[in-house]
Amino acid sequence: MRIPFVSSYSLLSRPRVGRRTALALVLVGFCQTFGIGIRAETVVSHPYPGVTLATLHETSPRNFTARAVTIDLSTPGLRFRLTPPSGKLETLRQTTLEFARQEKAQLAINVHFFLPFPSGEPEANLIGLAASEGKIFSDFEIPAQNYALLANAPALNIDRTNHPSLIHPGDSRTDLWTTVSGSAQIVTSGKATVPVYRDEEHPSGQLTAGGPGKTPFSNKDSWYERQNARTAIGIADNGRNLVLFVVDRAAGSLGLTLPEVANLLISQFHVTDALNLDGGGSTTLVMEDPVTHEVTLANASSDNPKGRSVGSNLAAFLPVNQQ
Repeated sequence: MRIPFVSSYSLLSRPRVGRRTALALVLVGFCQTFGIGIRAETVVSHPYPGVTLATLHETSPRNFTARAVTIDLSTPGLRFRLTPPSGKLETLRQTTLEFARQEKAQLAINVHFFLPFPSGEPEANLIGLAASEGKIFSDFEIPAQNYALLANAPALNIDRTNHPSLIHPGDSRTDLWTTVSGSAQIVTSGKATVPVYRDEEHPSGQLTAGGPGKTPFSNKDSWYERQNARTAIGIADNGRNLVLFVVDRAAGSLGLTLPEVANLLISQFHVTDALNLDGGGSTTLVMEDPVTHEVTLANASSDNPKGRSVGSNLAAFLPVNQQ
């Protein structure tokens, strides 16, 4: 049995059922169906036309706070912009908050992994394919770090008509417009596809386990299985929607593993394909208040109150609701 995520909102509009009661019934149905435990609280709002924000405060499998922004890609006036190329390397680092305010965007999240890190210098190189307004400035690559970053991991492209698709090495690049990359594809065709390390039990594993003088990560202690703040981006509902997802490891939230993120995206947000983006202290979601127009962090950063200065950010520009 599968309960469509969008059906929950239709319950909220029924005249004989209170909003809180309807939402509680929906949540219980989700929890019973997917076995994820009762939520302490979930707040659902529509800050802009074509945008649904779900804020989840969960107690199972542990205390965590997550936010999922579902964007209807057919929304008139919607557009996206990635941090453009600049500086001596590929980009100049900014906090997501700085980027959103600079661009006058309504939404923004951090995206690419970047190097050097840590660094006090403003310049950064992005890991993976990147394009901003059609200009490709970072390519597929085999990164030196291979305990989390997959070689030539796929990218997610939003073309100039807001059609999303996955891009692999060798694919046509004629329609690249806004292109982001992560460490790996964690949802593929509606199934969790979190990578594993190559060992005797997993000879085809995609990641390299640690050894003497190297990272200690392995299938017994996977980077992907650690509870942390996470950022992910996914395609949902046959390409109709884009889902931006963050989960905190701060302010009482204990984070999630990437298999948990993947399963949550699949079960509750109809995501069929998703990438894991830079997480940990980089995880940031920024939103503009549709009434006051103040742009602030929507999540709790585990780096600093204003968020970490990162190599790239993705901004969404949305029509303002005049109601």
